[in-house]
Amino acid sequence: MPSIEEVKDYLRAYDIEVLEFAQPTPTSETAAQAVGCTVAEIAKSILFMVGGQPVMVVTSGDMKVKSSKIKKAAGLTGKVKFPDAEEVIRHTGYAPGGVCPFLLPKDLPVLIDASLRRFSRVYPAAGNDYSAVPMTVDQLLKVTGGREAEVCDLAAQLNENLIPLKG
Repeated sequence: MPSIEEVKDYLRAYDIEVLEFAQPTPTSETAAQAVGCTVAEIAKSILFMVGGQPVMVVTSGDMKVKSSKIKKAAGLTGKVKFPDAEEVIRHTGYAPGGVCPFLLPKDLPVLIDASLRRFSRVYPAAGNDYSAVPMTVDQLLKVTGGREAEVCDLAAQLNENLIPLKG
């Protein structure tokens, strides 16, 4: 499992700094509190199994991933499910709560959801549950070798969060 020091060294080559916190950051909500940003600006890394194949998705903390969109973006078929903790460690090298999109196995596809483009800066984890990395989406794509895709239904999910105005 890559250590936070290895992640720091890797990101230093791109002139990107890792933030570390005293309070835990294993969820989008706790990470947003530590960083001082909205939940939506947290770039959560989620491993999915698609027809038995692992796929890493990095999306906005306020978004829900759509199974049909993952399959289409990854070019895979079969059932989409969440792996257990052991599978997460085996396929990513990180324990749940500290999964990040950096220093992943070369054969693990990484999909960066387009919903992150709403922000000038997003905050993925750095390999433990006490960290965050401020970066642009373009930097995220570059340092992960990921591919931008639409794996969430941004318009529908934003509409769900709207509060109707009373006339």
